[in-house]
Amino acid sequence: MILRHFNLREQPFGVTPDPRYLYASSTHREALASLLYGVESGLGFVTLTANPGMGKTTLLFEALRRMKETARTVFLFQTIDTPFDLVRALLIDLGIKEARGTLVEMQTLLNEVLVEQAATGQRLIVVIDEAQNLDESVLEAVRMLSNFETARQKLMQIILSGQLQLAEKLAQPQLLQLRQRISIFAHLEPLSAAETAAYIQHRLRVAGRDSSESVFSSQALTLIARESQGIPRNINNICFNALTLGCALQRKTIDAEMIRDVLVDLNFHSMSVPVSAPNDQSRETVDGEHLMATNRSRPWKIRAGTILVAVCAVVALFAWLIQKDYHVLFADSTVAANSAAVPNKPSVNTSVDHTGVARESAAASSSLAAQVSPEAQVKPPVDPQGSNATMRLVPVRDGQSLYSICVESFGACRPEVLREIIKINPSITDPNHIVSGQKVAIPALFRIR
Repeated sequence: MILRHFNLREQPFGVTPDPRYLYASSTHREALASLLYGVESGLGFVTLTANPGMGKTTLLFEALRRMKETARTVFLFQTIDTPFDLVRALLIDLGIKEARGTLVEMQTLLNEVLVEQAATGQRLIVVIDEAQNLDESVLEAVRMLSNFETARQKLMQIILSGQLQLAEKLAQPQLLQLRQRISIFAHLEPLSAAETAAYIQHRLRVAGRDSSESVFSSQALTLIARESQGIPRNINNICFNALTLGCALQRKTIDAEMIRDVLVDLNFHSMSVPVSAPNDQSRETVDGEHLMATNRSRPWKIRAGTILVAVCAVVALFAWLIQKDYHVLFADSTVAANSAAVPNKPSVNTSVDHTGVARESAAASSSLAAQVSPEAQVKPPVDPQGSNATMRLVPVRDGQSLYSICVESFGACRPEVLREIIKINPSITDPNHIVSGQKVAIPALFRIR
């Protein structure tokens, strides 16, 4: 199991907005302080904007956690299409389950509820998440909510949270009145390389990692910082998959090569969206490699993932064409094809009785092996159905793991082969602990001698 392998109590790179994992980078500290100050000062509207994956929701949860003793909170994240939906959602979250009537009637009811809430001495904080998706009519209704007030105070504080499009929408002339009522604009910036490394170490510590040894090498951390572009959600995705790969390969330290494998698997270059347009002439260096920043995002750029897919397709084609036993080559067509691949090598006649098949096939394999490179000396899997099967079943012995079965089946266990075995055996939750007698599906790949 991944947690046991890396001495963790829980998954450190999950996707839930857990405030315990909030890393206090300079930009996050500043944004959190702005939110708290805006609410404490009763300034009315506060906005929080950031690129997707920057941790806006986690930061909001932390702000609300700190104010829970002195304020009542409403968190609206559902789809709100009309002003009516907005007021009704507020009433439901405030405990009015039977919110009915016209918009005016519901606004009157809301005002009564807010006055009662203010009498308790607690402020009401309303957070509207993903506010960039709100229609202009709904945003105008949000502005009207600020009119709910007494002679001394506002009856509610409103936090608008969203992506960068929210700032663009608020800049439109028709929303000028709403923009004028916003006192604080908080914004989250991507993490620097140093902050990315500290962010990863912070999450590992919160998850229970107390070892002085680093899980990620310094080169791996540098590569993660560059490819994630400092966006926490991207960092989490890369690190989660890296820990999974490290556990499967029985590695205690994640190095840069493993991070590259993960990036290829995630097709990360095409998934990531640049935070800002890079200079076409800028170059970045990691482990002596120089990559043009803009070239990584061009669709015609040939990447390692494309080459890997092509290689896998060729291997799959050969596995389909060549039938064989685990230890010897059988079919006449297989021997003839292999013989033809070696110049001036005569084909072997296998049209003999059953006692001679194994002897002549083995002799043909031995002859071919002398003139074919080690990488090409392969054996395809057993086909129990007499057809071109794409996988076979291997019984598990005591003490075996998927890694040892991979080595035994293919002579060596490359990361991509092990990941494929794990993928086609979804019932196996722990690749290092499998039950004796259980049958494991093995893909029809060439066996490396």
